[in-house]
Amino acid sequence: MYQTGQQLTPAQVIAAYRRGFFPMAEPDGTIFWHFPAVRAVFLPELGMKISRSLRQTLRKNLYEVRFNTAFADVIAGCADREETWISPEIIRVYTELHQMGYVHSVESWHQGELVGGLYGVTIGGVFFGESMFTRMRDASKVAFVALMERLRERSFVLLDSQYPNHHTLSLGAHLVSSEEFQLLLAYGLQRQCQFP
Repeated sequence: MYQTGQQLTPAQVIAAYRRGFFPMAEPDGTIFWHFPAVRAVFLPELGMKISRSLRQTLRKNLYEVRFNTAFADVIAGCADREETWISPEIIRVYTELHQMGYVHSVESWHQGELVGGLYGVTIGGVFFGESMFTRMRDASKVAFVALMERLRERSFVLLDSQYPNHHTLSLGAHLVSSEEFQLLLAYGLQRQCQFP
């Protein structure tokens, strides 16, 4: 982990992702580059773990899933918590990257209202998951299921979910060393996949 030391630019962020780094802000707004020693990843071709309760939610068809229709609201929803690494500077640069076609949102809607979602960065055949939020039960998980389906359909080979946590592990994330991650990353970056 080391400090960025300057205002983030889209080109700087994309170059960092290609090397396996990603930015996170501290409470005072200082931004550091992170590279976990142990990484949580998903391999789209292997799928994910879907619990019985999530299957029931999916069968009820409560949510309409949309892609890239409300990115600003999704990143704001992800930042709306007591402690967040999503600073105004992070929002600014990821909004620019969204406008450039690198960053995408997956959204869960209920009766015309955005109730959950996630966003991430795509380069080659890799989706770098950034954050998710939910305002209704399983809304972010339904968005994640839709994301995994799209990644598999579009032949993506890697979904990086960064640091392991209870939520991603419950969805079936695999833990890999930094060396293993670099190999997966190099392979994924060689692919030419289209997310939208």
